[in-house]
Amino acid sequence: MSPDSLAVEVVALVATVAAAVMLGIVWGAGRSRSRILIRSAAVATCLATAAATGGIWVNRQVDTYPTWGSLLGSTSAAAAAPATGSAGRIIGFTVAGRASGMTMPVYAYLPPGYDSRPDTRFPVVEALHGYPGSPLQWIRRFGVAAVLDQEISAGRMAPTVVLFPYQTPQPLVDTECANLVGGPQAETFLTVDVPAAARARLHLRPTGDGWGLIGFSAGGYCAADLALRHPGEYTAAASLSGYATPGIRIGNGTENTLYDDVWRLRHLPIPAVALYLSCARADPAAMRSTAQLAHAARPPLAVTTAFINGGGHNTQTWLAMEAPAFDWLSTMLGRPVGGPV
Repeated sequence: MSPDSLAVEVVALVATVAAAVMLGIVWGAGRSRSRILIRSAAVATCLATAAATGGIWVNRQVDTYPTWGSLLGSTSAAAAAPATGSAGRIIGFTVAGRASGMTMPVYAYLPPGYDSRPDTRFPVVEALHGYPGSPLQWIRRFGVAAVLDQEISAGRMAPTVVLFPYQTPQPLVDTECANLVGGPQAETFLTVDVPAAARARLHLRPTGDGWGLIGFSAGGYCAADLALRHPGEYTAAASLSGYATPGIRIGNGTENTLYDDVWRLRHLPIPAVALYLSCARADPAAMRSTAQLAHAARPPLAVTTAFINGGGHNTQTWLAMEAPAFDWLSTMLGRPVGGPV
């Protein structure tokens, strides 16, 4: 049983109920000091089991700790590829980042026909998750393999390799995909080490006009920010319910300047990339950031906006945005090259 499984949640819930029942049974047991100790232990057990049940439920929603190894601090344990029933397939490999000094697992979706076309180089999308979270949100919660199969089969999307990297070596450390002063060098890992490792293992188009980014929530900020910061490596990015400024401190104040995307567009040369900004109208923070970015944009930056009536900052909204965003990215990245398409 993995820590994000239904079985573990049921066990924790049963333990919580049992602790509550036991509390009622032992409440009157013992005398004077012993009664105080018994009651204190019973109450502590109730609180601990209730907290564990709540934590397991949250973990099931965001897959921050998909394995016991990840819960104990080992990221390599999460590198095994999850099973899918899709026509395309998902593999897993570990990236030992020479530039960033970070070693973490990465998943990759290989489209139908990938294995039979070894001389074909495929366009690539890096898909970034929210915080807290992990790449398994894309794979398990969003059913991304089935969505990609469907869009490719329908001709709305070209066969594309999609990478799902981790953004932090420590689940409780939010990097916002930035290089933190004295902390993880997430930006370098995502923009240098992951592309280099993927190109060494897979037949992909070169970085640049064949590469894009997508992300939701914090990953949406990451996607837009990395495209603006690295226009030579990426040509387009799709942000689902993202925002314009990081929600953390970088360590040198650049969260208010270089990592603030509105500031960048107002004070630095505009990069020749394309952004797709999508959010729900009932998500005030995302709506505000989308409006600010769209207002600050000017050529050669191209901005496309898409909105969902109602909705919110949640999984159901991102599920509705998922397929159209991948389709848009595919129109920006083009088709596989170098072999039969």
